[in-house]
Amino acid sequence: MSESVSLPALGESVTEGTVTRWLKNVGDRVEVDEPLLEVSTDKVDTEIPSPIAGVIEAILVQEDETVEVGTALVTIGDGSGAAAAPAEAPAPAAAPEPVAAPEPVAAQAEAPVAAPAPVAAPGPAAPAAPAAPAAPAYAPAPPAAPVYVPAPPAAAPAAAPAAAPAPAAPAAPSGSHASTSGYVTPIVRKLANEQGVDLNTLTGTGVGGRIRKQDVLSAQAPAAGAVAAAPVVEVSPLRGTVQPMSRLRKVVAERAVISMNSTAQLTTLVEVDVTRVAMLRDKVKAEFLAKTGNKLSFMPFFALAAAEALKAYPVINATVDGDSIVYPDHENLSIAVDTERGLLTPVVRDASSLNIAELAAQIADLAGRTRENKLKPDELAGGTFTLTNTGSRGALFDTPLVFLPQVAILGTGVVVKKPVVVSDNGIDSISIRSMVYLALSYDHRIVDGADAARFLTTVKARLEGAAFESQLGY
Repeated sequence: MSESVSLPALGESVTEGTVTRWLKNVGDRVEVDEPLLEVSTDKVDTEIPSPIAGVIEAILVQEDETVEVGTALVTIGDGSGAAAAPAEAPAPAAAPEPVAAPEPVAAQAEAPVAAPAPVAAPGPAAPAAPAAPAAPAYAPAPPAAPVYVPAPPAAAPAAAPAAAPAPAAPAAPSGSHASTSGYVTPIVRKLANEQGVDLNTLTGTGVGGRIRKQDVLSAQAPAAGAVAAAPVVEVSPLRGTVQPMSRLRKVVAERAVISMNSTAQLTTLVEVDVTRVAMLRDKVKAEFLAKTGNKLSFMPFFALAAAEALKAYPVINATVDGDSIVYPDHENLSIAVDTERGLLTPVVRDASSLNIAELAAQIADLAGRTRENKLKPDELAGGTFTLTNTGSRGALFDTPLVFLPQVAILGTGVVVKKPVVVSDNGIDSISIRSMVYLALSYDHRIVDGADAARFLTTVKARLEGAAFESQLGY
C-alpha cells in the first residue's frame, strides 16, 4: 500500500516552499523521522523528515520547484514494486559465472615472459592446444617472482651514495661569527646572536667597514618582513565560477532593497569602555562554563544592556504598521547569525526578563541550531530589535542595515585594548582600557538622532558601570 507525504506547515506565515534538494532517490528505503528532502522558504531552509517508513516509489515535486503547503511531495510504499526489477538481474548473471576463471590473467600480466615456454610443448596437439596451455600458463608465474626480489636490494646500495653529501655539514663553522674579518664589538656580536643574523653576510657601514649595531638591526628587519609575508591565503573553489542565487539569498536581497528604498536610515556611533565587564568576565568565565556549560562572551552583556534600554526608549523597539507606530510590551531580540547559506536572525524572546546565563544559553542554542539548519521557522519571527556582532570577525564597527518592520539594529564591534585618557578626581592620565564601538542604525522616519543618542548613552553607562554580578544567574 502506498502513501503520499505532503509539504507540512512550516510556520504561521509560511504558505509555500521550494524543494532545494532531495536526500533520497526512487527505490531508496527511508525510516520514520529520517530526512527526505530540503525545503527553502522565505524564512529558513529546513529538512523535511519522513512521517512513515517504506521505500520511495515516486518523487512528485522536482528540485527548484515551488509548491504550496499541503502539496504531495513523494509517494512511499512497502517496496514490492521496487523488488521486481532486481529479480530479473540474477538470470543473465548466472551465465557469466564461468568467465570468472580468467581473473588470474591479471597475475599473468606481471610475468608475460614466462608464458612462451609452456606454449612450445603442446605444439603437436593443435586442437587441444588452446585448452592445455591455459593451466600451465599460470604455473610459471610463481618462479617469475624471484626475478623481482633482487631489484630492491640493488636500490638500497644506490641510496647509500646519496648520503655522501652529508659531510657538507662541516662547512657551517666557516660561516660562524668567529671567522668574521675585522673587529666586532661584544655588544654587536651579542645582538647578532640574539637576532639570528650571520655577521659574515653583512657589509659594515662603520669606519673601515666595521659592522655596527644598526647594520645588524637593518638585516634583521628584512628577515622579519619576509616572515610576515609567509601566510598563504586559501583560494576559494567559487573563484572563476558562476552560481545561481539560493532562495534565501534572493529573499534577503529583495528585503534589503525594499528596506533601503522605503526607509530613511542613518547610523549613530559611540565608544564604550568595557574594562570592568572584561574584568568580571575573566573572573567568572571558568566557573560560568563549569556550571552552565556555555562560554561567557561579551554578547550576553551587550544583549542585556540593550534590552533594558529598550524598555526606557520604546521608540527604538517599535515597529511600523502603515501610518501607525506600534510599541510592543516586550523586547524580542533578533540575533544575527552568519551561516554558509546566508545571514539569519533567530529571536530571543522577552530578553529584558532574562539574566546573563539565560541569555548566553539561548544565544548559543539558537546560533548552533541555525548553523546546523535545525531552526524552526517560527523561531525567526517576532523580533522587535536586532543585535549583530560585527566584531566576531575582527571588525571595529560597521553601519548595519535595518530590516522592516523593525526600526533599529545595534552593531557591536570587536573589543580591543588601547591607550585611553581617563580622569580620576580631576587628574587625567593615560591607561590601557578595553574599548568597543557600538553602532546604532535606525529609521529616521520615526527615530530622531536625539532618541538614538539617548538610547546609546544609556547602554554605554550600563556597560561601563558593569553592575552585572547579581544578574549572572548561575
